[in-house]
Amino acid sequence: MDPIDEKPSQTVDIYRDTWVRFLGYANEVGEAFRALVPVSFVWGTYAVATAYVTADAVDKGKKAAVAHGDNPGKTTRVAVAVVDTFVWQALASVMIPGFTINRVCAGSLYLLGRTTKWPLPVRKWTTTAIGLSTIPFIIHPIDRSVDYLLDSSLRKLYHKEEEKHE
Repeated sequence: MDPIDEKPSQTVDIYRDTWVRFLGYANEVGEAFRALVPVSFVWGTYAVATAYVTADAVDKGKKAAVAHGDNPGKTTRVAVAVVDTFVWQALASVMIPGFTINRVCAGSLYLLGRTTKWPLPVRKWTTTAIGLSTIPFIIHPIDRSVDYLLDSSLRKLYHKEEEKHE
């Protein structure tokens, strides 16, 4: 038998396993381009990222509802799935990376202005390149930090609530 045929089929999570996942990074790209585009464009990228976060949270709530059927505590488990996904995604995909890229770009634009004689358009494009190149380096540390933060706080509350229903 072919080894490929032996693999169990896995369901694809559209929000985690496809290109849709990159919509969560829209605001980081917006922040990188802040020096070059109108602020309304940057806010638009936050709207895209927030829509992604909300859609993922709703999706996880629907999946939790299906998984728990008519079991006692279903409502609580669905609420936990939605809240946990929304909070995690809001922190790890929107707030913390947006702030980080904003500060990296603001700092680099300031430093380039103080240390170079480059024309403003060159400094702005350089700042955008620095911001974009920073994104891959901040993703995993932020994700792990948000995991730790939620495991140390909010998720402790969830587990206590889930124990009541078992």
